[in-house]
Amino acid sequence: MSYVIRRLRAFPLVLIGVSIIVFIAIRLVPGDSITAMLGTEAGLLTPQQRDSLAIYFGIDQPWPVQYWRWFTGLFSGDLGISVTYGKPVLSVILERFPLTLELALLAMLIALSIGVPAGIFAATRNERPADLGVRIAAMIGQSTPSFVVGLVIIYILSAGFGVLPTMGAFTPFWQDPLQNLGQMILPAITLGCAFASSVTRVTRSAMLDVLSDDYVRTARSKGASERSVVWRHALPNALVPVVTLSGIEFGYLLGGAVIVEQIYALPGLGRMVLEAILQRDYALVQGAVLFIALNFMIVNLLVDLAYAALDPRIRLEGR
Repeated sequence: MSYVIRRLRAFPLVLIGVSIIVFIAIRLVPGDSITAMLGTEAGLLTPQQRDSLAIYFGIDQPWPVQYWRWFTGLFSGDLGISVTYGKPVLSVILERFPLTLELALLAMLIALSIGVPAGIFAATRNERPADLGVRIAAMIGQSTPSFVVGLVIIYILSAGFGVLPTMGAFTPFWQDPLQNLGQMILPAITLGCAFASSVTRVTRSAMLDVLSDDYVRTARSKGASERSVVWRHALPNALVPVVTLSGIEFGYLLGGAVIVEQIYALPGLGRMVLEAILQRDYALVQGAVLFIALNFMIVNLLVDLAYAALDPRIRLEGR
């Protein structure tokens, strides 16, 4: 418990550092919110009108004042008002996050369902043709960009079957599960394929290391079946690096799979951040990046706790 408390104490310091970096970085981008919002019509504004808009958006003050106003608002849950959507930043983020969370969970489920069994299959047939085939397939999958997989899927469906996946819409799972899965399954497969290749390679490597350990040989010498040796004795210890990889990848996916969301026109978190950057929506970019950083830290904490559950030899309190 003390380990968890220590990690939670570090959260505010990390979030403050992230907020300062993103606050400065977004303001170093040429242009401002007014020009990005109005486009060429911004040149038609009088100086008084531009000053009024600057005051409304809160960009008339020096950077330290702007940051302090935004930072103090965090304690009351006020992340500011989005210029693009005209709504509170937190409500915009929470509207987009369910899609991104579901997409990340489905992609992880697909990747682990394929990658872990494939890695075990290859490790138990080391240096055989089956192992070579799995390794080649994993290398091809890992080297193929996700946007290529997405475009190939769309082309096959459109050219071969005359249908296109549903784009630009999102139905929550609790409203219509079948329609929701119909919208999300192809993007999840697109993301899951590349990650499944990474999981396969990591699982194979970890299983090969574990299968050569003394306790595995001891289990075999006591007459344990090969299935018991692999799935009961070897796999739990081999999953530690897989959990590490999965935690990092899941954290990235919670930040939004920008390219896949663009290809399938999904209104997710990553696409929202991209549009906010293009629109110089300072409040939305700052709030979204802070939200993503918080999710990433929570995922890393859960991964560390999972280590101790998988391998009792790992003691978090001694760190």
